[in-house]
Amino acid sequence: MLITANLPINRHKFSQQDQILTITGATWSDYQRFESQEYPGYRVSYFNGEITVVSPGRNHEKIAAVIDRLIIAYCEKYNLDDFPFGQTRLNLWGQAGREPDLAYAFNFDKDLPDLVVEVIFSSGNLETLKSSYRNIGIPELWIWKDNKIIFYAIEQNDYAVVESSRTLTRIKSESFVKYVNRGFTESPSSIKKDFLKDI
Repeated sequence: MLITANLPINRHKFSQQDQILTITGATWSDYQRFESQEYPGYRVSYFNGEITVVSPGRNHEKIAAVIDRLIIAYCEKYNLDDFPFGQTRLNLWGQAGREPDLAYAFNFDKDLPDLVVEVIFSSGNLETLKSSYRNIGIPELWIWKDNKIIFYAIEQNDYAVVESSRTLTRIKSESFVKYVNRGFTESPSSIKKDFLKDI
């Protein structure tokens, strides 16, 4: 703390943005050494010999919280049983590992989630992200980035962009993102009320 006290950085700016550390030339066993208990609040991923450690900023967490609130509200309205994974580490042994922002199984509990949601506030390789989850076997992936959200679903062993969710069928990306982006300035509770009227 004393070291950074006089540095010419904008602390408010950095608290709002994601902080990222990338380690190249890493092995699967290196990745396995990153225990969530030792790195609370961080998301650690592995793909193609690269470990990425992300410390989410406040804006990242705001958007993730709104998405979570709306998904749960949808499930409650339509009596859809949901089983959240949170940031449980999802692995394809030796090849890919990720700790998602949000993940859910629906109808009944499963070994892998039906839906994973990722919020990106920093530069990142979308193809790597998609390849990781495709290889792990996630059937549906939502990615929020730059005030847009794209829904992907597995078609012929690869992700294809879809307008409506395959699992939460009444949610369309174009209308959903308008509610999500209100999370920068509004309470999730008020956003949820308007969302429920729309669906």
